[in-house]
Amino acid sequence: MSSLLDPWKRLKWGFLPVERHVEDPENDNILSNSEIIVNKNLKDEDANEAETSADDDESNSLIDDSNSDSSTKFEYRNINDRKWYKFFDEYEYRQNKKVRSQHKWYHWFNENDTPAEKKLILKLDILLCFYSMMAYWVKYLDQTNLNNAYVSGMKESIGMKGNDLVHTQAVFTVGAIVFQIPFMYILYRSPMNYVLPALDICWSCFTLGIYKANSVPHLEAMRFFVGIFEAPCYLAYQYLFGSWYKVDEITRRSMIYYIGQYLGVLTSGLLQASIYNSLNMVNGLEGWRWMFIIDAIISFVVGIIGFYVIPGTPQKCYSIFLTDEEILLARKRLKNNNTSFSTNIGFFEKKVWKKVLTSWHVYVLSLWNIFCWNNNNGTSGAYLLWLKSLKRYKTGKVNQLSAATPAVGILWLILTGCYADLFHSRWQAIILSQILNIIGNVLLAVWYIPEGAKWFAFILQYTGWAMAPVLYSWMNDICRDDPQYRAIILVIMNILAQTSTAWISVLVWKTVEAPRYLKGFTFTACSAFSLSLWTFVVLYYYKRQEKKNAFKNGIILIDGESKSLDNNDEKAST
Repeated sequence: MSSLLDPWKRLKWGFLPVERHVEDPENDNILSNSEIIVNKNLKDEDANEAETSADDDESNSLIDDSNSDSSTKFEYRNINDRKWYKFFDEYEYRQNKKVRSQHKWYHWFNENDTPAEKKLILKLDILLCFYSMMAYWVKYLDQTNLNNAYVSGMKESIGMKGNDLVHTQAVFTVGAIVFQIPFMYILYRSPMNYVLPALDICWSCFTLGIYKANSVPHLEAMRFFVGIFEAPCYLAYQYLFGSWYKVDEITRRSMIYYIGQYLGVLTSGLLQASIYNSLNMVNGLEGWRWMFIIDAIISFVVGIIGFYVIPGTPQKCYSIFLTDEEILLARKRLKNNNTSFSTNIGFFEKKVWKKVLTSWHVYVLSLWNIFCWNNNNGTSGAYLLWLKSLKRYKTGKVNQLSAATPAVGILWLILTGCYADLFHSRWQAIILSQILNIIGNVLLAVWYIPEGAKWFAFILQYTGWAMAPVLYSWMNDICRDDPQYRAIILVIMNILAQTSTAWISVLVWKTVEAPRYLKGFTFTACSAFSLSLWTFVVLYYYKRQEKKNAFKNGIILIDGESKSLDNNDEKAST
């Protein structure tokens, strides 16, 4: 096996990883539909056994599936015994009782994970999760440094007036939106271990170019191209998480990735404070210009590392650190999770787009994501501008204090992400985060409150985005049966959501209204409330979908009165 070779020999031209062509000795297509569908003979040969088992214990009977992995069990469940409150049991049809019993909320791994699986998961946690966190850190470092630069002399240096700040932010968003469109195709078709690092290096160059900005149009042009090259990164990493992790693992990993965003906001302020205090006017350059230079250097280094660390997908793996056996094991884990990584339908075929436009996914998930993208006041710079309006802190101190809210936000993020996975309830994690978010924004909308209450409200400002990893992980689970379709839905819902922020921010976060953004805080609170309500709509459609797929998930639904099998197994076998 090639796994015995020195991993560094798996390089192209001596320095780039090559694609790993790993074949399953027993089956070339380990995730073919025929493998996850139980043979129709189950109904013909085992119908009597199923009815007998239902008589003995209709809700708890478990049998082995002779055509699947030996560890797979089927649960027969009487649909007539279902209680109304089971609607709130998110995993009711997603996993059977046997699988759920092997999950302990206080364990990082599941009880049935083998030593080989634990080793594989740890490798992925390091290669994919921690690197993606680092990549997202520099992405957000380069994205949010504009707000810090604005309050650190850039406004006066290049003559920014009125709403120039929010307009520059909107230009960045436009660039990010436009360049996401090709990734409906690229996400599934192209090697992400080459694409993502290349994009990192490109936006590093334009970040560096900002230090030479001497006018608002120059600044906006540079920010537009930074937005273009940053555009697909968030989508791509979320797509990769859905390609490697199982349903109750992915949210915690996406959470680790998302910590990078908060670290970017946090360190941007601290870094700007340090640079301003130590490098301001060194070699004739203002402190805010030095910040863009240093950010660009950091981003470039992280991009180079990505060529070696990002593993691609289990279908097209480029990792020099994963063995052939681990790649096959990853594919087997996807099979057990009912996740597909291959499709037989071309991107431009009519049936693909008919499926997209006639499914509930694109409409329900897109509106859900729009609420998500508009439920946070962090990117508006409201907190920074409020600190500056107090006129009691010097520029360096303002940048240092800017780190307080994202630092506490990391705590909200960890609590929300871990709650979703460990307690098997993504909807509860979302609702809990939004309750705190609504409280904070309502207090800020009222505004005329004690200063201590304002500090408390701003400390809650990043509870809004604490649920973002939960939302995107849930979306990956919902669309897991077709990777190409999953990529299309992911891009569409992200484009629509980000587009909404491009024009809404101009309306409700006008810079001239700082520091009291009455419209902004009110709109954010309403978005958080709408997000909470819409989560139950998503839960309804999700559970309806999983009920149809119950047979694939190891659950056979039985009508207890007629002793007949539910039609789920018939659908799953066709």
